This record gives sequence, structure tokens and C-alpha cells, in this order.
Amino acid sequence: MNSEPRDADNLGRVRELTPTEAIDLVGRFEAGQELPEQMRADVRLLGSLLGRVLRESGSPGLYDDVERLRSATIQAYTDETSEAFERAAAIADGFSIERADEVARAFTAYFHLVNLVEEHQRVRVLRERGDRPSRNGIPDTIASAFERLSSEVGEETALARLQALRFHPVFTAHPTEARRRAISTSIRRLSELLGERDAAGENAAETRRTERRMLEEIDTLWRTAPLRREKPSPVDEVRSVMAVFDETLYTAVPQVYRRIDDVLQGENAGSRAPIVKPFVRVGSWVGGDRDGNPFVTASVTRKAAAIASEHVLLGLERTALRVGRGLTLDAGTTPPSDALVSLWHRLRAADEDAAAEIAERSPEEPHRRILLLLARKIAATRTRNADLAYRDPEHLLADLRTVQDSLVAAGAARQAYGALQRLVWQVETYGFHLTELEVRQHSAVHRKVLDELRAGHARSEQTDEVLEVFRSIAYVQERFGPRAAGRYIVSFTQSADDLANVHELASYAMGPGERLPVLDVIPLFETFADLQAAPGILAEIVTHPAFVSRMDATGRRLEVMLGYSDSSKDVGPVAANLALYEAQAKISTWAETEGIELTLFHGRGGALGRGGGPANSAILAQPPHSVDGRFKLTEQGEVIFARYGDADIAMRHIDQVAAAVLTASSPSIERRNRGAADAFADVAETMDVASRERFFALVKAPGFAPWFATVTPMEELGHLALGSRPARRGLSVESLEDLRAIPWVFSWTQARINLAGWFGLGTALDAVGDEQRLREAYEQWPLFRTMIDNVAMSLAKADERIARRYLALGDRQDLAELVMDEMLLTRSWVERITEGDLLGNKPVLQRAVKMRSPYVDALSLLQLRALRALRDAATESETPDAEHQRLLLLSVSGVAAGLQNTG
Repeated sequence: MNSEPRDADNLGRVRELTPTEAIDLVGRFEAGQELPEQMRADVRLLGSLLGRVLRESGSPGLYDDVERLRSATIQAYTDETSEAFERAAAIADGFSIERADEVARAFTAYFHLVNLVEEHQRVRVLRERGDRPSRNGIPDTIASAFERLSSEVGEETALARLQALRFHPVFTAHPTEARRRAISTSIRRLSELLGERDAAGENAAETRRTERRMLEEIDTLWRTAPLRREKPSPVDEVRSVMAVFDETLYTAVPQVYRRIDDVLQGENAGSRAPIVKPFVRVGSWVGGDRDGNPFVTASVTRKAAAIASEHVLLGLERTALRVGRGLTLDAGTTPPSDALVSLWHRLRAADEDAAAEIAERSPEEPHRRILLLLARKIAATRTRNADLAYRDPEHLLADLRTVQDSLVAAGAARQAYGALQRLVWQVETYGFHLTELEVRQHSAVHRKVLDELRAGHARSEQTDEVLEVFRSIAYVQERFGPRAAGRYIVSFTQSADDLANVHELASYAMGPGERLPVLDVIPLFETFADLQAAPGILAEIVTHPAFVSRMDATGRRLEVMLGYSDSSKDVGPVAANLALYEAQAKISTWAETEGIELTLFHGRGGALGRGGGPANSAILAQPPHSVDGRFKLTEQGEVIFARYGDADIAMRHIDQVAAAVLTASSPSIERRNRGAADAFADVAETMDVASRERFFALVKAPGFAPWFATVTPMEELGHLALGSRPARRGLSVESLEDLRAIPWVFSWTQARINLAGWFGLGTALDAVGDEQRLREAYEQWPLFRTMIDNVAMSLAKADERIARRYLALGDRQDLAELVMDEMLLTRSWVERITEGDLLGNKPVLQRAVKMRSPYVDALSLLQLRALRALRDAATESETPDAEHQRLLLLSVSGVAAGLQNTG
């Protein structure tokens, strides 16, 4: 392997394009993507502004070098000749290390801008579409789902299911968001400017002013360091996630409720009590997930809860003030109820000076005065002023409903169910805690600590910390309410004892006479063996006294978490998907028989190897009664900002997912899924066995783990300041068990192989062999269709030529051939089953992938150059070159931005 730069001019096989030819090639390529006209104009505008920034602020000749590499990778992508690809690689290798650094930054900036344009176009489409139903007949709004469900089960039953609906996303701090928050903030400002430019319309002066500000912002983006210098702390991660609540979710969720009620009630909306009940609950592992993260301590958990509470109480205070200032209804036209007058006297007695001042400013405006005093009580809750503070959100809700009832009685129903109702929804959704903080710890840690405690040994530092966590949960519940914390997830649950251990640890933690925290202990079944054992473990644990007591208190509710990441790494993506379906079916049947209200918690990541892909199609493919109106899943890394970073997109996502949750319980969907699972059980069995054998042939091969670390940038990812959590469990990677699922997936993605999302499927389909039968499965079996569609996306983002170069970094031709043979076999079968090109049935996604691919190729070639240099240094036992390390990390960030669903 030689890391020396190659001279593109010495290849002699494919001449380099002239500037005019390059411009023509790039233009033809971009024109061939069939972009909507507005989107094309946005891409052209931001691309030209970036080019201007590169010419003005980059080093001399940078813009020309970026264009050389860009045209070369487009040429290689369009004609697919090895000579064209070699020229592109030679250009990447021929840059000085300083120039390669700048070029990588330029392509990464381009991806940030393209991502912004795509998001902006999506918002345009959403606004233009409005409430129009989907074209494929599958409900994709709650209103359309309610209509379909009513036609099957009757309106009364459908209404009961709607009002029991629950969507529970849980934000996690898993490190898959490769860009800095400073970069995200700059992109958000650019998004606002793009909207202002749209609004400017024909106003040429305003358009010029907006474009000048966009140029300034892109220049700032270019000059901002793209990499974090240090890993974020868990508290940093908490504050980063809070930005999503502040900027979108706090206001977006009640808007979702309002839109649904508008559709369901028509002209009566806003003048009657809403039909829809708040169905969103937001959870968080940020500051609570300590499985393998030594930096998440009990102190961090307490801080995380306090930060979240501060944010929501500030929001509620400001909202109450705004609503109060708008309630300028005179007592003559809108007389207060007796209950409202009593509330006024009570509030005035507790806050005399403020009440007198407010009464003077708001004479004869009783409803306004109450809201302004309630705002003061919310502020006192935030600042911990015991004389005025609310004890819990239920008392605030009671006061708000007193105001609502008074308004309704006085004939002011629109004021009761307008802005005031949005405030009520916010309190019902977020309480005083904002996020329901969840704790996660590994079962092995519990066993080790309990062994020490039962033996009466001196308590170790780890034992003290584990016990302090339970005291922290009790503290959070006491200060912010029982909803603020209490879910305790046990990673790698392998027995009922693993769950009972949590309650025993809690009893050790609390002193004599102290009240135990309220705990909902949740098993997390992750490996293939654990998924198979799950029904038996659950049947045993629900007889445990602590579980019996808690289930009696909650109406026999039980939550069970399923891990997608480790099961996929354990047996491969095909067998893992089938095992997850089977586990859900068995657990759901058991729960229904036992009269248990089950919630399945899906530990999905962003990438396909971690359960990623469209959530709504996955929901509609679940076994009967495994959803039943309740859906909970993890949201992490780049997925959080992609789904919830923009208010319009967040509302659309929530609406789509909730619609799927409601639709999944319809008899027709349940019959379809049950029938398909029975009809294609033989296909599933054949695929399961064949895919596992193929997967084991790779991952259980002698020396696989170090080979994997050689042919991907896995080791280097540990140097990228993505998140606070370590990338592996041990000091080195000698087996897959040493490696966490996130870097396993992230590394294969960076190598443009995406192996974690598809390996074994080609062999599984080949084992079935019947092409017509597989096409029938694709048409009739939702689980199979979702699997095929997700693999199609994974393969579309992979690149055979670049993959071969990564695999060549390792001295194992046998393993490299195994990977490439399976890739080609899988691609062939997927194209035959779908009867077209990859993603041919998803033209918008196909267009996005094709538009990005040659630009991702450029970054991959730069990454390969850096990786070869680092591998050569390791072979020679030399100190790694810091400049090549930086280039590699820059390219990792850029490839992540280009491919998007990376981890």
C-alpha cells in the first residue's frame, strides 16, 4: 500500500476535462436529476454563493481544485469506467494535505447546504399539500386514520382508541450527529433566510439584501471549525437536546393537537372542548443512560432533570403571560364564575402586592388578572419560592380549567378553547419536567453490586454510585413529580432475577423510613437468545411482589424494550428482523391472554442496521396487538434534528407516526399481517437459517474483528468528538462483543459498504430461490416489503468501487470477496424482486441519493487517502500523522452529512 500522492496527468487513459467541458458535464448531471424548479434554483443559488466564498476566503486555487474533483467524480459516476474512477482518485491523492483538508471542508459545507435545501423543499411541499390525503390509500394523517378506523369498528370505538392513543419518542445521546451545534445553528439561520427570500417574491431590493446576508452566513459557516475540539459532556448533550424543545417541540406538539381537532370538529373547532386528548409524551435518556458511560453519574441525572424543568417552566410562564395579556374580556360582557372569584381571592391572599398591581392595570378584567397571577406562580415554581410555587402540574391544570369553565359559562367558549387550550395541552404534555427521564444500566453491573452488598463487604465506588442513582430518582420525583423519572431499563436482561434486582437495589439505597422511589422496571431484550427467552422471563417476573404491586397501581400496564442494534450485530440484519417480529408476536399474545396493557419500546437507531427507516411503514408491519394504540421508540443523533429540528417537519412526522399507530389496530391491518405471517412462514424460516449461516461465516471467521478495524475507520472514530459515551466496552477490539453497535454500523457506512443493513439477505433470498414467490411476498407481506425497501436504500448509498478499496486495506482476500459477493447477490435479488432499479419505486429518495452520490464519492476518496496513510504508519510502527488524522475526521463528518442516516 502506498500513501504517496498520485499524479492524475500520468494516468494517460482518460484525459482531464477542460473547464468548459467540466461545467457542461456538471450542468447536464444536475439537470438529469429532475429537481423541482424551486429546489433546483435553491441548489444553484447556495452552490454559487459557496463557490464565491471559496474564491474569496479559501486559499488561492481552492475553488478550481474543488471543481476539478467535482467534475471528475461526476464523470466517474456517470460513465462508470474504471479509468474515470482512477482519475478521480488520482486527483484526490494528488492534493497537498493542506489542500485536501480544504477540499473536504468545501464538500462538507456543500452537503450542509443541500440538506438545508431538501428540508426547505419538503416544508414547501407540506404547506402546499395541506390536509390532502395520501395517494396510495394508506392513511398518513390522524384524521384520515380515524376515518378509516371508524369505517371498520364504528365511530364510538374509533373515538375511544383515538383518545387512548400514545406516541412516546425517547431522545438519546448516542453519538451519530457528526456536526457541531455551531454548524447546526448557522444552518438554521440560513434556513430562515431562505424562507425570507421566498417571501420577498418580486421585490428585487429585498432579494438582494437577503442574498447578501446568506453570503455572509455561508462565509461564517466556512470559517467555523467543523470539528469539536473535545467530546461533549453529558450535560452538554442535555443542553443540545433542549434546543429542539425550545425551537420546535414546545409549540409544535399543541399545533398537532389543534390541527387534528380542526379536522374532526370542522366549524365547531375552537368553540367546543377538544375531542383529541394529548397523546405525545417525550422521554429522554440524555443524562440518564449510564450503560457503559462512566460520565453519566447520579449528579448528572439530577442536573439533567433540573435543566429540562427550567426550560419547560420558562416556556409555560411566558405562554401564561402571553395568554393572560390577550384575555382583555370585560366583566360586563364576560362575568366571572363563582369558582373564578374564589380562585382570585386565594391567589390575592398569597401574593397581595402583585395582585393589587395587576388589579390596577386590569380593572374589570377578571380572567386576565387570574392568568397573570398564574404566570407568577409558575415563575415561583421555577425559582423554588415555596410560598407561591405549585406543588405539581395537576394543581396548575385545575386552576387553568377553572378559568376555562368560567369563560364557557360566560359564553366565551372561543377564548376558553383557543390560546388557553394550547397552554392546557402544553401542561398536560410536558408537566413541570418536560421530558420523562429514563435510567438505563447493564444487568451485569446490578449483579456485581448486589453480590457485594449481600456479602456485607465494604462498599466500592461503583456500588455507592449505583445506589446514589436511586436516591436521585427519588429526589427528581419529589421535586418535579412522579412522571419526571421512574422508568428504569435493564440492558441485557437475561432472567427475571435481573429485573427483581432493581427493586432490591432500591431498598438498599433508601434509609430506614424513607419512601422508595416509584419504579417501572423495563427489560431490554437485545441478543437473539434473549429475544427468544423473553416471553418466559416476562411470565415469571409479573409474579414478583414488586411487579404485582406496581401493575395493580397502573391498571396492569407493562413496558418491554426490544433492542435492534445488538440483535442485528449478533445474528445479522435478516435474522434479527425476523426474531424481533416473532418476539413481538409472542409477547403480545401472552400479554393479551394475561389482560396486560403492553407497550413495546423499540430501540431503533438512525441507520438501517439499527432498525432505521421510515417509522410509519415499520409500525404498519408489526404483529397484531403489538401496537394497540401505543408506540414508543428511541430517537437519536442526526435523526433528532432531521425529524424534530423544523416545526413543519416535526408536526408532519408526529402526524404520520400517530396515524400509523391508530391504523395498525384496525381489523383489516391485523388480518393482513397475521395472514401474511402464516402464508410466508416457510419463506421466513428458510431466510432465517440461510442468512445466519452466511453472517456467521463472516463475523466468526478467525481474525474478523481486527480485520474489520483495519478496513474501516472504526478505530479513528474513537477520536471524533461525537458524544460523551465510549465507542467500545474494552481497551481493544478482539471480538464483536467488545464493540458497541453504533460504531459497528457507523464504520461500515463510512466505508460505503453499509454491511450492517443488508449482509445475508442475498443468500437468504437465494435459498428461497422462487422469484415469483418472493415477488408475492413483497406485495403481500408488509414485514418483507419493509425489509426489502430498507435494504434497497442501504445498497443505493453503498458504492462497489469504493467498497473494494476499503476492503483492500486488509490482507484478507477471502473476507473481502465474501463481502463483495454478498453485496452483488443481494443487489441482484432486490432489483429482481422490485422489478427495477434500486429505489425505483421511491423516485424522490432515488433522486436525492443520485444527486449526492458523486459528491460523497469525492469525500470517500479523500478519506481513503488518509486511511491508507494511517495504515501505512501503523505497519511501519510510526506515530500517526496528525494531519492525516484530521483529514480522515473531516471526511467522516462530510460523509455523514452526505449520507444522513448514518448511525
